[in-house]
Amino acid sequence: MTDTNWLPDLAQFPGPKYLALARALREAIRLGALPPGAQLPPVRDLAYLIGVTPGTVSRAYQLVTQEGVLAATVGRGTFVAARMPRLGPTQSLFIERDPGIVSGLVDLRSPQLPDVGQGEVMAAALHRVADHIAADWLDYPSQRKEAPLRAAVCAYLTDRVLGPATPADVALTHGGQSSINLVFQCCLRGDRPVVLIEDLAYPGFRHAAKLARAEVVGVELDAHGLRPDALEAACRRHGGQVLCLTTEAQNPTTARMPEARRAEIVAIARAYDLQVLEDDCYSIAESTAPGIRALAPERTWYVGSLSKSVSAALRFGYILCPTDMGEAGRLTAQHGFFALSRPVSDLCLDLLTSGAVADLKRKVQLEIASRLAAAVNALGGFDLHWQPGLPFVWLRLPSGWRASTFARMAEAAGVLVRPADEYALVHGRAPNAVRLAINGGIARPAFDAALTTLAQLLCCPPSELAV
Repeated sequence: MTDTNWLPDLAQFPGPKYLALARALREAIRLGALPPGAQLPPVRDLAYLIGVTPGTVSRAYQLVTQEGVLAATVGRGTFVAARMPRLGPTQSLFIERDPGIVSGLVDLRSPQLPDVGQGEVMAAALHRVADHIAADWLDYPSQRKEAPLRAAVCAYLTDRVLGPATPADVALTHGGQSSINLVFQCCLRGDRPVVLIEDLAYPGFRHAAKLARAEVVGVELDAHGLRPDALEAACRRHGGQVLCLTTEAQNPTTARMPEARRAEIVAIARAYDLQVLEDDCYSIAESTAPGIRALAPERTWYVGSLSKSVSAALRFGYILCPTDMGEAGRLTAQHGFFALSRPVSDLCLDLLTSGAVADLKRKVQLEIASRLAAAVNALGGFDLHWQPGLPFVWLRLPSGWRASTFARMAEAAGVLVRPADEYALVHGRAPNAVRLAINGGIARPAFDAALTTLAQLLCCPPSELAV
């Protein structure tokens, strides 16, 4: 039951029907015909009443929701949130937390690196960097002075098959999210560009697209990742300028895209002239499969960082740009922040060239592997999906569970998890599944106890699901 009998007259607003409906929504909210807190009709109901497709209503709702004027709650509906669009982002990107246990709860929402001596290694590197501080630290940092660091990044990426790559193809950023924003700044154009993402995906793609005033369109997944037929259908229906995907370790489902599927995706990207953002921030194990960057070096922006393998505090990321596009990436970075700060760039150069990054990464992998094995042993009897070296698992829930209910009852039992809803688009479909992080910052006994708690909970679904 909705709170309003409001019906828009789309004839007042020229242009595509979904944009006309979005304008009608904004106008009704501005004039008070739809007051804050009013519940809007379900998508299919409104589509029937005004004679448009459900997809038209869904796109309009999503557009106005992204502006902060509407708010969508899974299981409850869509409501008027504000009379005018809010300025700036309306949702936090990251979960603020204390290390390890938050307010007595074991936090398995987001991965955290184990302490394998990063502090001591970085302290020693900072001492070496301090010995070489000179007058050039008084000037603005520059892209030219980052050339040795770009070369070190190229050497670091030799455990991947990424196609032709030179230091001239690299742009340096303040972490993976900064890289995503930079790629969108390079590639998106027009008043309302379209970004295609997996329909369950890292929320940072949506946040970056919103900052770029882009429309986000979800593309269906299957057990092997992004579906080529769904991608082609989305291209025909919506167009698109950038496709965001993860081939090695899909977040949150852990799927690894087969090589044949990668080739199909590349063929579609070329046919519809898509730029491809290939996110490899979470994949910390070696890979011998050719990445999208190797198959389509003329259009692929490969994004990575040290946040998941060495330290998230460094805020150091990199983009392997398409062939002959490295200068464009670096100029975009220059317009945004000149270059990395000298303390960060000099420290990361020392860590990469001294071999410290490789050593720390190996130690992190060993601890993650041990904890991942514990998770598989505790939960492997259920529908669990995982990859070696990946610091999270994907758990499809047994019959009788809903993801939101499981997350709520797990919290009541002392464990925080992330339901699939958090990875879905506003009006997207989310499976009954949760992502569990391999949190290396939690004491091992507490981590193991949390796994036991979740296993016990899975065996006892509630007799009646909450509505």
